[in-house]
Parts: sequence; C-alpha cells; structure tokens
Amino acid sequence: MEHHHHHDHRHHHHHQVQGKNLLFSIVLNLIITIAQVIGGLISGSLALISDALHNFSDVLSLVFSYVAHKLSKKKVAINENFGYKRAELIAAFVNAITLIIVALFLIYGAIERFFNPQHIASELVIWLSILGIVVNGLSALMLKNDAAKNLNMKSAYLHLFTDMLASVAVLIGGLLMKYFQWFWVDSVLTFIIAIYLILVGFDLLKKSTQMLMLFTPKNIDINKIISEIHKIEGVEKLHHIHIWHLNDHELQFEAHLDCREDIKISEFNEILHKMRHILFYKFHIDHVNIQPEYNVEEVSKDFIVQD
Repeated sequence: MEHHHHHDHRHHHHHQVQGKNLLFSIVLNLIITIAQVIGGLISGSLALISDALHNFSDVLSLVFSYVAHKLSKKKVAINENFGYKRAELIAAFVNAITLIIVALFLIYGAIERFFNPQHIASELVIWLSILGIVVNGLSALMLKNDAAKNLNMKSAYLHLFTDMLASVAVLIGGLLMKYFQWFWVDSVLTFIIAIYLILVGFDLLKKSTQMLMLFTPKNIDINKIISEIHKIEGVEKLHHIHIWHLNDHELQFEAHLDCREDIKISEFNEILHKMRHILFYKFHIDHVNIQPEYNVEEVSKDFIVQD
C-alpha cells in the first residue's frame, strides 16, 4: 500500500499550483468586470454589460473554487470525518447553476435588444473586448492543465474559456457596428453564447449532482469487480456493495465479503491485501472497507443493498 501514499501526495502537489493560479485569475477578472461595467454604461452597449455580468459570474465561480480548494486541504476534525474534500463538488454544482442563470439573463437581454437596436459607441466596445480576450485567455491557459484532473478546476476553466469566447463575439460585434452600423449583430452573438453556456452548465450540473448523490461512477462496472474478486482463493461471495466518489478523484468502496471457511484474521488479511491490489490497480479505487463474514444468515445477499 506504500504506492497508494505516493499517489495521494501527487494530488496535493498539483493542488498548490492551482491555488496560486486561481487567485491570480480572480484579481484579473475583477479588474475586467469593473472596466466593462463602466465601459458599457458609457458606450451604451448591452453586450459589454452582459460580458461584464458573465465575467462577474466568473469571479464568483473562481472564488467558490478557490475557497473549496483551500477547504479540501484542511486538517480533518473529529466531527468532520471526511474533512472538506466534498467542498469542491458543491462548488462545481453552484458554478453550474450560476452559469445557467447568467445565460438566461443574457438571452432575455439579447431578445429585447434585437427588437430595439440602439446606437453604441463602438470604439470603447472594441478595446474593452480585446482586454477581455487577453485576460480570460491567459487565465484559462493557466488552469487548462489542472482542469483535466479536477472537476472543480474544470468548472473554473470553462467559465474563463466561455468568457473569452464571449469577448471574441463582442469584439466582432464592435467591429461590425463600427464599419457597417449593424447594431443588431450584438444581440445575435449574445444569444448564441448564452445557449452554449446553458449546454456547458447543464453537463457540469449533471456530473456534480451524480457525485453528490453518491451514484456509482459511470466508468465503474460492478459486475467486473465482482468477477475479479470472486477469483481470489477463499472468497465465497461479495455483496452489499457501495462505490462512490468522495471528491473528483477519490473513490470509496465498501462491501460484505463471505469467506469460504472460518479463517483466522491473519488469513483474512491476506485476502484483503489481494482485494485492495485488484481494486487499486484495475479500478483505481483507493479507499476500501470490507466487512468479513462466515456462514451469516442474512435476509438479503444481493450484490447491492440500500441500507
């Protein structure tokens, strides 16, 4: 099991990088949000204000991610038996909901704007959207690496990436308004971005909800686990199985194990060691809790029991 500790240590190591990057992104995004609100009010551009709203949802999501990330590393107190490891899942869940809500506001604004196009000072729109592209692009790049390994970081990264796309759209709109006076383009682009936001947010909401509900992860085949464990000598039957995500990268496993004979604890330890090896290397499950049994008369011997 020595290997298992190295495995955990590696996670903590890449976490520290994330925290610093997140903090930097929060500061940058706060600056853009303020600049775009002021610019939007001066130029009369709803697109800039909606982009600022978008950026502000970003700031919130990044703050959630940062706090969750800090909490997930806190020492475990006796009455908080999993520490704050699940805080990151809650953050991803809240982020997903904010994405969807912001998108609905954007759609409402875009439709209203489409039927009442207004004259907009396009110069300001162009410069502020370029600022948005640069800052969001940089922030997204900094988190890209971590986003692949962690759901919470992925939600922060998606916020930033969609923000960059929103700023690109605002830039195109600004250029079209400047050279062609097409003030309606603004609404169309806002609408498209908002639809994309809803799709992204919904996917994230689904994933984080499944983890919060302790559903068996999609990529785990319980029948495969059973057939692998049943190959171990001395094992009669594995039942009462529960597998769930503690956080984005830690899997927990618990089950009852019927032994073929009335063996000593030291012999059971041998079986347990083999089980842990299989579960860790074949299924990437790092926390295993097994209740050994011999000749126990139970009402149910189903593989999965809700109790």
